[in-house]
Amino acid sequence: MRERLARIQPLKKEFFIRAQERLDRLTKPRGSLGQLEEIAGRYVAMVENVRPQIREKIIYTFAGDHGVTAEGVSAYPREVTPQMVYNFLRRGAAINVLAAHAGAKVVVVDIGVDHSFEPMEGLVIHKVARGTGNIARGPAMSREEALRAVSVGLQMADHARGQKADLVGTGEMGIGNTTPSSAILAALTGLPANQVTHRGTGIDEAGLARKVKIVAQALEVNSPDPKDPLDVLSKVGGLEIGGIAGLIIGCAGHRIPVVVDGFISTAGAMIAVALNSRVREYLFASHKSVEVGHPFMWEYIGQKPILDLALRLGEGTGAALAMGIIEASVKVLTGMATFAEAGVSEEGC
Repeated sequence: MRERLARIQPLKKEFFIRAQERLDRLTKPRGSLGQLEEIAGRYVAMVENVRPQIREKIIYTFAGDHGVTAEGVSAYPREVTPQMVYNFLRRGAAINVLAAHAGAKVVVVDIGVDHSFEPMEGLVIHKVARGTGNIARGPAMSREEALRAVSVGLQMADHARGQKADLVGTGEMGIGNTTPSSAILAALTGLPANQVTHRGTGIDEAGLARKVKIVAQALEVNSPDPKDPLDVLSKVGGLEIGGIAGLIIGCAGHRIPVVVDGFISTAGAMIAVALNSRVREYLFASHKSVEVGHPFMWEYIGQKPILDLALRLGEGTGAALAMGIIEASVKVLTGMATFAEAGVSEEGC
């Protein structure tokens, strides 16, 4: 992992300048496409190509179970995790519909589901453990398991490179996983549990109060060290969150732009950024979810969400939607005519 972290290079200013120069020559008032121009410039700098094309898009949906579900923090039972994995593989879930709309493939990664899957098309089995421990009573996993989870993500980044992916999205499935995500956010920022914990799958007021208490208890019981991201991941995190962190780190090293999905995926991004701050330069923030802690996550990472659609599903759905915006931004850069090419008089002439 240290070698992969060291591989990540800062973006070069020259590519931002070259992208902006072309954007300013296109047949439109300067800056008139707003955030689309910013996105296009960032993509160019990430891939170091002023005329890029986005052909291959892959969303990696990591699945894992959580022992903290025993504390009643979710509106759904733990059994839903493997059931939803089968739904993904049958292409019946929201992520399948939205990924197909975006022209993206979905790869489901079993990194920690408490179920034995047979090999199936679209499923990668890299099970680190059959779920995490109950973080309200002790650590989620050992440090070795946390490292293995990150390693699985690194392997998926290598897979993306092998598939010549131009854009990668993160996704997850794991009943109860907004609880460890809130704990990670609190641990890394010092924010109190009641400020970063929300309804997840839609729990009621009593359930929310219980969930806030459990997040605070997890932090007290485990005392995660905010200066040691792997300690935070192992003590109050999740296997799928570790996998997402590894995917992001690996893709940044390969210069593959990553579209980060919702609350849980952004917890993985926080771990990755905490391990190497340069990672943030290779990330696109897909959306702002209704989880109250999500804006604090984006603030920590230093990225501005592309969409705000009141989403709270996960799976990679927000990433799939944002992929369309990112691809449109790149097509504006590469497909529009310049004033000279179109024979149109420029501003001030």
